[in-house]
Amino acid sequence: MNTDSSLYRRVWRWHFYAGLVCLPFLALMAATGALYLFKDPIESVVYAGLRHVHGPAEPALAAEALVGKAIEARPGQPVRYNAPPMPGRSAEVGVLTAEGVVGVYLDPATGRVLGQLPDAVRLMEVVKGLHSLAIAGPWANHWIEIVAGWAIVLVVSGVFLWWPRGQRGGVVSVRGRPSQRSWWRDLHAVTGAFAAAAILFLAVTGMPWSAFWGEQFGRITARLDIGLPKYLFGPGPASSPPQVVPTPWVISHAPVPQSTPPHAQHPSHGTHPPGGAPVEDGASSASIGLNAALDAFGRLGLPPGTPIVLPRGPQDTYTAMLFPDDVRGQRVVHLDRYSGAVLADVGYRDYGVAGRAIEWGINIHTGLQFGWINQLVMLVACLSIIGLAVSAAVMWWKRRPAGRLAAPPRRANDRAAAGALAVAALLGILYPLLGASMLVALAVDAAVPQRWHERLGL
Repeated sequence: MNTDSSLYRRVWRWHFYAGLVCLPFLALMAATGALYLFKDPIESVVYAGLRHVHGPAEPALAAEALVGKAIEARPGQPVRYNAPPMPGRSAEVGVLTAEGVVGVYLDPATGRVLGQLPDAVRLMEVVKGLHSLAIAGPWANHWIEIVAGWAIVLVVSGVFLWWPRGQRGGVVSVRGRPSQRSWWRDLHAVTGAFAAAAILFLAVTGMPWSAFWGEQFGRITARLDIGLPKYLFGPGPASSPPQVVPTPWVISHAPVPQSTPPHAQHPSHGTHPPGGAPVEDGASSASIGLNAALDAFGRLGLPPGTPIVLPRGPQDTYTAMLFPDDVRGQRVVHLDRYSGAVLADVGYRDYGVAGRAIEWGINIHTGLQFGWINQLVMLVACLSIIGLAVSAAVMWWKRRPAGRLAAPPRRANDRAAAGALAVAALLGILYPLLGASMLVALAVDAAVPQRWHERLGL
C-alpha cells in the first residue's frame, strides 16, 4: 500500500495522537511494572532486617502469642497473620490502626519485635499504586484504563504502519545513524514490531484489574458462571474481604461466606456449602482462635506461610489465601470462626473458563508463572515500551517545525477504509471507556477550525 494514501495517513494520525496521550503514562507503567516483576527479591534486600532472623533455629511461639506481642508493640486490631514460610524468616502480623494497616515483624522464636512497616509506604505497594495511578485516587485508575485501551490502538495502528509493503529498510533492520531522524524512525518501527505481541498482551491482561471494565467483566463472568461458579459459596448474604493480602482476580469478585454465631444457628434449616457442616445449638460463642485455625488449615494441606486474614467482625471468617507463582495452585479457604467448619474451599480447579484464562494472563503479566524466563520476557516488553516512548519523542522533535505540533496532516475528503473503522468500532465496544474517549477525540478533531490545523500543524 502506498504510504501516501489516505488510509495510511489517517492511521498515522491516530497513531500520533494515541502516542501523544498514552506514551508518558505507558512509560510510567512500564518502569513501575519492570520493578514489580522483581517484587520479592527487591523487598528481601530493602527489608532484610524485617524479613530475616539470625541465630540458631528454635521452636516458634504459638501464633496467638506472637499476635499478642505485636498488639503490645502496636495497639490496634489484628487483621492478618503470616507465619514464617521457612526457617530464618520472621513472622508478620498486620495491625489495623487509625493510620491504616501496619505490618509488625517478629522473631518467631522469641517474639522480639524486629520492626514495623505501614502498608501505605511499603516500597512495592507504592510502586503498585503508581503503576495503576491508584495513588492519585480511584478516578485516576479510570484514566489508566483509557491509556491501556489506547495502547491497544497504538499496537494495531503501529503494526499497520510498519507493514513492509515492498520496502526492506526499517522492517527488521535500522538504517542510518543516530543523528538522523530515519534512524530513530526505523528503531521505533522495528522495536514496536518485535514487541507488539508482548505489549498487546500486557494491555489486555491488565484490563481485568481496571476500575470500570474489570468490575463489569467480573460481574458478567460471575453471572454466567464462567468466572467462579455461584454454588461454591451458597446463596446467603456475603461480606467484603478486607484487602490486606494479595487476592486472585476471580476470588476478588466472589461473595465471602459468613460465620454464624452459635445463638443464630439452626442446623435444621438452610443449606451448607460443600465441605461445610452445621454447628450444634449451644456451641461456645468464643472463636476457635488463630492457633486452632492454623491447625485446621494445615490439615487441609495449606503450606506454612500461607497468608491468613483474621476475622474483624462477628460474621467474618478465618481465611487462608494461597497465591503461589503457579496459578494452578491458587486456593482460598474460609473457616467458620466459631466452629472451625470449612465454609468454602475454592481453588483453580473450581474456576470457570474465563476465570482460568484471566488468572493465567495475570500471572504471566506479573512474571510469576514461568519463573525467570517469564520475568525476562516481561522485562524486555517493559524496556521496549520505554524505548518506544523515547524514540517517538526524538523522532517527533526532529520532524516538527518550530512552534508547531506537526501532527500527520489530514486531507480533504480523507475517508478511512471500512476495515479501519470496523476495527476502531470493535475496540470501542469491547472497551467502553476507550470508545468514549475515541468519540471525544473525533469530536475535538472535527471541531478544530482548519486555520488552527494549519497554524499548529494538526
